Amino acid sequence: MTDIHHRGSTPGRVSSVEHREKRPRRSFTPEFKAEVDELCRAGDRSIGQVARDLDLTETAVREWVRRADVDAGLSTEERQELVRLRRENRVLREERDILKGATAFFASVS
Repeated sequence: MTDIHHRGSTPGRVSSVEHREKRPRRSFTPEFKAEVDELCRAGDRSIGQVARDLDLTETAVREWVRRADVDAGLSTEERQELVRLRRENRVLREERDILKGATAFFASVS
């Protein structure tokens, strides 16, 4: 059996980095993220193992755990404001990226 995560040069095999297709973006409820955070804090499995068990990226799970640490010291009002600001920040980044693309397009047409 060949290890698909092997990065060495095996003739006729494509490395996992070249072979892996981009995963479609998924969204998860705050409740689900909180449950994942609890699983990670239970201590019987590592963050990486929890991520693999639930078919999530380890990076996403680490980010959820980190955010839970930050959110733990906030009041309800502060938490609501943080959610609002994160949402606003995401929208602003998307708008910026659209404008960058439009600028590049119009610069190439000129």
